[in-house]
Amino acid sequence: MDVTLEKIVSLCKRRGFVYPGSEIYGGLANSWDYGPLGVELKNNLRDWWWKRFVQSREDIVGLDAAILMNPKVWEASGHLKNFTDPLVECKKCHTRYRADQIEKGAACENCKGREFTDAKQFNLMFKTSIGSTEEKTGDVYLRPEIAQAMFVNFKNVLDTSRKKLPFGIASVGKAFRNEITPGNFIFRTLEFDLMEFEYFIKESEWQKQFEYWLKEQEGWLSDLGFGKKNLRTREHGADERAHYSKRTVDIEYNTPFGWKELFGLAYRTDFDLKNHSKQSGVELQYADPETGEKFIPHVIEPTFGLTRLTLMVLLEAYQEEKDRVVLKLHPKLAPYKVAVFPLLRNKPELVKVAREIYGDLKAKFAVAYDDRGNIGKRYYSQDEIGTPWCVTVDFDSLTDKKVTVRDRDTMKQERVEIGKLGEYLDGQLSK
Repeated sequence: MDVTLEKIVSLCKRRGFVYPGSEIYGGLANSWDYGPLGVELKNNLRDWWWKRFVQSREDIVGLDAAILMNPKVWEASGHLKNFTDPLVECKKCHTRYRADQIEKGAACENCKGREFTDAKQFNLMFKTSIGSTEEKTGDVYLRPEIAQAMFVNFKNVLDTSRKKLPFGIASVGKAFRNEITPGNFIFRTLEFDLMEFEYFIKESEWQKQFEYWLKEQEGWLSDLGFGKKNLRTREHGADERAHYSKRTVDIEYNTPFGWKELFGLAYRTDFDLKNHSKQSGVELQYADPETGEKFIPHVIEPTFGLTRLTLMVLLEAYQEEKDRVVLKLHPKLAPYKVAVFPLLRNKPELVKVAREIYGDLKAKFAVAYDDRGNIGKRYYSQDEIGTPWCVTVDFDSLTDKKVTVRDRDTMKQERVEIGKLGEYLDGQLSK
């Protein structure tokens, strides 16, 4: 079975995962809105990540920082000078391309012209202004990454949390890049969600920590349900690494449009803390409590693209079987954990019991209620959005106080006591 991007885009629009942004006004290129199911899937990914890498560990704490920062931050970090891509422009229609993505002699995709300008460096940061009057405005930037807030808050976090090396600061949030060639649905967009942490270490430990965090990233992908056949790691060459990185490795996924970065892992050395300390005049050192030695920590940065991960989870979970489309999402990720049906919608006695079950389960689980069409269509509708279990109230339920629970992946059915449904679902989710 070939999973095409077109199939995923169609499913996302049809079932309420992702909509084109500003659609009623003709849209805005490469902007997307997450619908009722998409926002649940994205939030489930985010919450699992936060639970695994922050709340379940003693050595990582969280930060929720402002999007707008003092522009001196981006000067010190090197983004004003180095955060660029090589840009060329078609001389005929003025369509812009990244120079490294146009082969020699290739034609413009828009007008088929073959003459392009010489490459020039294009800064990817969005610029905006703050100030109450036009004469008193100042330039600021929408953050192109979320890392810098963790560096400029290093001293605050260290002073308030009293953490000892090694320790990390984690953050989740929006980033913005004026990409020259965005596209492939939600893979490369102008605004996107990142999850990452800066893990502060002694320089002598960087190789050991690098390998540890690579295994941690791979381990989470396995837990999410990713198979090894669609994953690979790729080492960045020296000419490819960011200006702050001494080593970078990508975990790539085999998408319908080629092998693409899913997670990244970088050894940023002490570049950021050292430059922020120099430019701000604030000491950003760590004092070893045992030796008293003061030094600027080095940093390992595991980056998890939440927006990209959402797309690749959908690609990995999508299955076409004989007479159904099914999203085999991990139950933790499924927008709804269970759907509740009355066998017939015109039988008040069945509807009453189904509504009571729905109300009881909704206090703890994300639950859907569906009474449209026949029972088979309802099953397949829930399969297509990834709901792991469906509960049907039938006429026997009125006497034996049991319901039929159907499993999404195996389609097997079993009878479960109504009073034990919550316990049953807890057991299934904990597997």
